[in-house]
Order: sequence, then structure tokens, then C-alpha cells
Amino acid sequence: MKAIASLTATLVSGAAALMLGISMPAHAADAEAAQALIKKNECSKCHAIDKEKKGPSWKKISAKYKGKADGEEKAIKNMTTGSKVKLDDGTEEEHKIIKEKDPAALKNLAQWILSQ
Repeated sequence: MKAIASLTATLVSGAAALMLGISMPAHAADAEAAQALIKKNECSKCHAIDKEKKGPSWKKISAKYKGKADGEEKAIKNMTTGSKVKLDDGTEEEHKIIKEKDPAALKNLAQWILSQ
């Protein structure tokens, strides 16, 4: 009986771990590094986690791109190309280009934004 209880506990633990692994992204963003990059580039002047500022919130950006095959790529492009962005008041301006060239750091930041 003790062996069956032990086996059952092992199977339940294994199933829970498997389910957790399936629900977690393949690569979790390094939040500390992403937030340091945000601070360094003053992104918080226009963006916040869940509040609209001059630009959309990180949650709104995440909702727009999360789950799309090219979502991460588009987020990085918006940060690095200075493309025109439309503000809530209807005006347009060039998005400030992030001062980061390391593709891994940019990917991490995009993943962090999309995880919001």
C-alpha cells in the first residue's frame, strides 16, 4: 500500500510538472535586464505597465502582438527603426530608437513586453 501511495504521488508530481512545463514559455524573459534597458533608454517617459501615457501601456502592446508568429519581431522593429507612431490624440511622431544593438538584449526586452 505504501508503494502504491508513493507511485501515485510520483505520477501526480510528474503530471503537474509536465503541465507546468507546457504552460510556460520556452524562454522566460529576464525582467531585471529588461527593466534596466527600459530605464536606460527612458522608455517609461511614454510607456507604463498598465497605464496609458504618451504611448500605449506595455499590456496594450502585449495584447497587440502576443501569440502572433511575428509579434516579437514587430516589437523589436518598433524599438529599433524609429518608425512613425500614431498617438492617442491623433498626431504622429517618430518613435525614439532604443540605444541597444545586442540582439539578445532586444529579444529579451521584446519577450518581457509580450509577457505583460
